Amino acid sequence: MCKSKNRLSNGVTEPSSTMAKQRRSTSQKTVKSQKSSTSTDPLSSFSNYNSIQSTGSSYYNRDSWATASNSGSRADRSPLSRLRDNLPEQPHIYDISEISAATHNFSMKPFSSSSTSTSWRCTVRGQEVMLIQRKFRRRLIDVAELGERLALICRSHHSSLVKLKGASITKNNYIYLVYEFIHGGNLAECLRNPRNPSFTVLSDWMSRVKIAHDIAHGLDYIHHSTGLGRNFVHNHIKSSSIIITDGLNPKICHFGTADLCGEIKSGDSEEGLDSKSKGKTELKRPGSGEMKLEGTRGYMAPEFKRMGLPSEKTDVYAFGVVILELLSGREPMKYKFDEQWGGYVRESLIETAKEAVAEGGGGGVRRWVDKRMKDSYPVEVVERLVKLALECVSEDPGNRPDMGWVVVRISQWYLESQTWVEKMGGLPTDFSVSLAPR
Repeated sequence: MCKSKNRLSNGVTEPSSTMAKQRRSTSQKTVKSQKSSTSTDPLSSFSNYNSIQSTGSSYYNRDSWATASNSGSRADRSPLSRLRDNLPEQPHIYDISEISAATHNFSMKPFSSSSTSTSWRCTVRGQEVMLIQRKFRRRLIDVAELGERLALICRSHHSSLVKLKGASITKNNYIYLVYEFIHGGNLAECLRNPRNPSFTVLSDWMSRVKIAHDIAHGLDYIHHSTGLGRNFVHNHIKSSSIIITDGLNPKICHFGTADLCGEIKSGDSEEGLDSKSKGKTELKRPGSGEMKLEGTRGYMAPEFKRMGLPSEKTDVYAFGVVILELLSGREPMKYKFDEQWGGYVRESLIETAKEAVAEGGGGGVRRWVDKRMKDSYPVEVVERLVKLALECVSEDPGNRPDMGWVVVRISQWYLESQTWVEKMGGLPTDFSVSLAPR
């Protein structure tokens, strides 16, 4: 940059010698200041760029991250693509000794634990992180392959995604993923506090529609706008995997987990995919001997239950379930005691939403929506959002909308909700906002 500026200044004829000296002096000072700032803070350009991505709700140009074809020249690529390639931040390949030290030789009390993963809140290289242990779903990958995948995933930035910082692998078929730690509580806990079921921090409509809006943008970014030359699948969308920060902003966890752990696999085969999915980066299920079905009850699409094949459409299905949770405050699936039959019967959130919409007139939806919002919401917007969520959970994956289309609709309804609030003179403010149990 500095050389090009000097050549430009030398090639320009100044109207007077005095003015030329002044301009040369100013140019030299500018160049010196640029050199000084570059040497003292090599990450300054990255920090400025990242701050743009992390402010408020993420509206972005999906095409601006498009990667140019390999045959094209570097000059033909977009400025943002070139900037992304030159970002100084690199993913970390942690040594297992660092992971062991951070967890006190794995004796530290886990932050959470399940049949498929264990997580710890700890400090690695002086930073507070969330460390997640998972088992590879297929053959162990080597460090070089892991580094290539990490380079792809860690170069993606979005305000609605929890950032992956790096990973480590062991000889016993385990991978350790290191994510930034986000202060807050997950969406499931915010909606269903076991200590005080009548209270929720999400007690007004704007907080909920904003969460729906931001989650939609984050998932659309994963599917289409990472600019990494391929489409990604999340495969872990659920309310417990979405963190609500102190500012009531949602963050989608576990981006990159499915790809790094071998839950999905790139391939050339189009077998088992609907016609609308052909022509994209295909995801195929490894052999049945290498992989067993893994999913969360209530969020698994019908075709995933049959084939164990994660795809963008299975993500859309899980997203639809999360939106229904957000609107109703209920679990995706639960069992309740039926006095007439004298036993427990299964209650599906999707089925109750369909019944509410089928009643028509808005009365069914209003009775179905979370009572803790006290009927303070634009009914027409809520009805449209319920119907959109039901489209997302359609039995036929071909009938489920693309996340790009979903983002456009929810963004429009978010703006309509803001207009509704202004007409109503604002939302009630006689409650406190706290994520702590009550």
